Amino acid sequence: MAEKEVSQELLLKRLKRIEGQVRGIEKMIVDGRDCESLITQLAAVRSAVEGVGALVLNNYMKLCFQKGAEAEPSSVDSLARVVAIWGRVRVGDQE
Repeated sequence: MAEKEVSQELLLKRLKRIEGQVRGIEKMIVDGRDCESLITQLAAVRSAVEGVGALVLNNYMKLCFQKGAEAEPSSVDSLARVVAIWGRVRVGDQE
């Protein structure tokens, strides 16, 4: 159980850091900072989000594989879905 708490703590710490980076980018836009600086910070945020996503996927896979042969097909299907969802995240996707 302690491992789960540490992982949650780490994820929350990283998300707080990302939140701070986004606030910094907002301020940069308000202050009229140059595009290169904005892009640099946006790239840092993108990298940080990808890192958090990789940690979550890694934790999820560990849980599924720890169950081993007794893993339910729904667990394996769920893992396949989240991997597919994360794989659809692409540079340049627009909402």
